[in-house]
Amino acid sequence: MILSPEVLTIIILNIIFLIFGTLAFYLSIKIFFNWDINSTSQKQYTLEKQSFLGATIIKYILFIKILLFIFFVFTLDKISNVLTGAMCAAGVVDATSYGIYLLLFKLINIYLFGFWLIIHKFDMKTPTLKFTRLKFGLFILIYVLFVSEIIIEITMFSSIDIDKLVSCCGTIYSNSQSSYLSSIFQLNSAYLLMAFYGTLLLLSVFYKLKNDYLYIIFNLIFLILALITLITFFGTYIYELPTHHCPFCMLQKEYYYVGYFLYLTLFLGTFYGFNIGITQFLTKNNENYIYYYRMSLIFILIYTFLVSYFPIAYYLKNGVWL
Repeated sequence: MILSPEVLTIIILNIIFLIFGTLAFYLSIKIFFNWDINSTSQKQYTLEKQSFLGATIIKYILFIKILLFIFFVFTLDKISNVLTGAMCAAGVVDATSYGIYLLLFKLINIYLFGFWLIIHKFDMKTPTLKFTRLKFGLFILIYVLFVSEIIIEITMFSSIDIDKLVSCCGTIYSNSQSSYLSSIFQLNSAYLLMAFYGTLLLLSVFYKLKNDYLYIIFNLIFLILALITLITFFGTYIYELPTHHCPFCMLQKEYYYVGYFLYLTLFLGTFYGFNIGITQFLTKNNENYIYYYRMSLIFILIYTFLVSYFPIAYYLKNGVWL
């Protein structure tokens, strides 16, 4: 097991999160099964006070988890220096069979925590606290995934063997590999780009029409296409190397940490897009509804502009495409 200061920090914070998260989980179960806003009993009064405590704990876990996710990626990149063969975080993720699942759990949990925060926001604006049972019921599900994430994270760090040779990102993200990742490199880049920009155009149309269901569906499609095209096409122009497809190296200083801006705008754009459905489910407040539409499209356009800049700038500079 690697016990670098960064890994120890993550493990200690996870233990603290687990303690407070378990307290919030206990309160969530009590509130979910016993909440009755019409009751004037002492039990209901106690539950109302406990709901504010539980919500405060969950909010702080969310805010710190976002910062911790960035620190987690930094840690992966940092400990890649002690693994033979690893050149960036990709090698650490691939060093065990748990790495890719841990990343997925972390991303899903951040989205779910964000959705919880939106529901909490609407609940606090409702005089009858009508969404209290819903938000604490959602946290019961989140807690299960949250605990699973912590277990996988500790297992992953425990399973890393620093004496074992691991693959570098050039090998992992290569069409010569016989893995599910290599299959995306068999896709035609021109078709992928057409689908990527076509999806953006459709999102703009659905934004204009305010078609919620189609906007949310194509918001998800855009997220998937954005990640695929970033690895297969746009990333090569960031690195200015046709064989370099790593989604992690762009987070490094050598590339001015541009990956953080790309992933942040993509996350915010799709997150606001998914929130359109939550907003419509919870309330018909047109102000919030339009706000999420607008913020989603703005961040998606910023992401598209950023990734499109690199191939255009490369072509204007060199007169050729990679």
